[in-house]
Amino acid sequence: MADDEGASAVLDRDGLDALIAVLAARGRTVIGPTVRDGAIVLAELSCGADLPFGWGVELEAGLYRLRAREDGAVFAHSAGPQSWKTFLHPPRVRQWTADRGADGELVMTADTSVPPSYAFLGVRPCDLRAIAIQDRVLTGGMYSDPAYLGRRERAFLVAVECTEPGATCFCVSMGSGPAVGPGYDLALTEVVDADGHRFLLRAGSTEGESVLAELPSRAADTATRTAARERVAEAADRMGRSMPLVDLQVLMRETLTAERWDDVAARCLTCGNCTMACPTCFCTSVEDVTDLTGDHAERWRHWESCFDRDFSHLPTGPVRDSSRSRYRQWATHKLGTWHDQFGSSGCVGCGRCIVWCPVGIDITEEAHALNRERESGAGEGAR
Repeated sequence: MADDEGASAVLDRDGLDALIAVLAARGRTVIGPTVRDGAIVLAELSCGADLPFGWGVELEAGLYRLRAREDGAVFAHSAGPQSWKTFLHPPRVRQWTADRGADGELVMTADTSVPPSYAFLGVRPCDLRAIAIQDRVLTGGMYSDPAYLGRRERAFLVAVECTEPGATCFCVSMGSGPAVGPGYDLALTEVVDADGHRFLLRAGSTEGESVLAELPSRAADTATRTAARERVAEAADRMGRSMPLVDLQVLMRETLTAERWDDVAARCLTCGNCTMACPTCFCTSVEDVTDLTGDHAERWRHWESCFDRDFSHLPTGPVRDSSRSRYRQWATHKLGTWHDQFGSSGCVGCGRCIVWCPVGIDITEEAHALNRERESGAGEGAR
């Protein structure tokens, strides 16, 4: 747990109302978890009552269920169907419009609308890492995405350390949790015990310190610090899943023709749910649309998936025509070649791809199976 003795405080349960009010007063749209349509989703919050007090989740491969909690905890649930990618790298963005004037000339106008100023409340450590990964992908290279950068620069991040990992969580394997890492403006650790319901609060930026100064908090006491630290440490020992203790980049490279890919291909629907739910997948395509007159046109960018057969389409046909090749492309990129492109893994261990796969394919199970096949010597000729 990141714990700065000089910049930490304790916020009572009712203080979440004040936190949302302070962020809103600074002109920010506060987004956080709330219960809607049988799930804990990310949506705009107007007050603390919108948060999922007393709700947890039951997770398994291909399964998600809400469950009531007796302790009234607000952040004791695992990642839901959405990630913060939905707001920083939206599913659909207009890039430009074109209009034909009376003289027949086309006038093109880039979409330069001012991005919203978000405050994200409840960013899990795995999702904080995912945001950092997308920062590298979309702003850290030769080609920067100005739409993403505009949203990211105006975002205020309130991270929440995990004390209740789900059955599909494996952030410890990926080094992305359950303790919060760098990149937050404020960080919370929820504690519910005999001494009450409260949050250890730390600032991680200058603006975070400014917001903290406006909150009805009190100095952090030793009991709360200790309880917060213990709960995060206990969470690390209760991960529902794990990756094999091997170099995953090497594993992916050495098992390209493993028989296991046939097994997973027989189950995979190539629906792309895993890429839509993944907090780091970033691929997009563009679509041009016109009105019935032909005098107005727009270009929209939208999410795309490497599971789409036409994603790799060339004049001679798709490069990856089989479900085997498409699943292998996704998994080997996420766990392996992402290192070559961006210097880290593309997986943060949030488990969303496992939960929201309609046939329950588990990327950790596949990695273990590939490792067992490699260790058995099967597929040696593929290396």
